Amino acid sequence: DVQLVESGGGSVEAGGSLRLSCSVSRSPGCRYDISWYRRAPGKERTFVSEIDRYGLTKYADSVKGRFTISRDNAQNTAYLQMNRLKPEDTAMYQCKADCRSGTGNIVANGWGQGTQVTVS
Repeated sequence: DVQLVESGGGSVEAGGSLRLSCSVSRSPGCRYDISWYRRAPGKERTFVSEIDRYGLTKYADSVKGRFTISRDNAQNTAYLQMNRLKPEDTAMYQCKADCRSGTGNIVANGWGQGTQVTVS
């Protein structure tokens, strides 16, 4: 299994910023695609952003222009910089890591425990 630890959640006022971190355990032969998801109260978990093993990024339409995903490969950590936060961004944020082999197949994955973001 891939082990992940998130941090950086908290409570902020609308318009504020937070930066989430997702540290991923190292596994031999793994190159990670790392993504963020969120689950608002009473709603389904939804995709937020992804940075793949090549550094290519994707964003949900609802966060484009406000959130930026990045990674530090030396630290095996991904970050989600969240700016201009809105009350509708309130959710439990979880990161997910897919370990891909040299052929690109997913050989393992894992989820973090989640970190709460509350925007008032």
